[in-house]
Amino acid sequence: QVQLVESGGGLVQAGGSLRLSCAASGGTFSRYAMGWFRQAPGKEREFVARIIWSGGWTFYGDSVKGRFTISRDNTKNTTYLQMNNLKPEDTAVYYCAADLDLFGTNRSGSYEYWGQGTQVTVSS
Repeated sequence: QVQLVESGGGLVQAGGSLRLSCAASGGTFSRYAMGWFRQAPGKEREFVARIIWSGGWTFYGDSVKGRFTISRDNTKNTTYLQMNNLKPEDTAVYYCAADLDLFGTNRSGSYEYWGQGTQVTVSS
């Protein structure tokens, strides 16, 4: 069983930055692809970013390309999401997820474990 705990959310003005962290316990973190998803009120869950087991490849949703960066530290069992130039439309609950596959996908259905989510609110 893998447990994921997100942290780092909060309230920030447009143009600001936040860094989310996701600490994993249980299982073998270095063998999982990790993803970040978000869900705004009344909207479907949206893919934000993913990173393969080694950290060598990363993938991003179109709406965050060039502004967000996903990374991981396998020695700390933690994945990060650096969010820069935040916009009001980035407001959502952000979830990290673990895919028990080395490479993962951009589809939420392929992820077996999820954190509880952390709220990010961007004011205009």
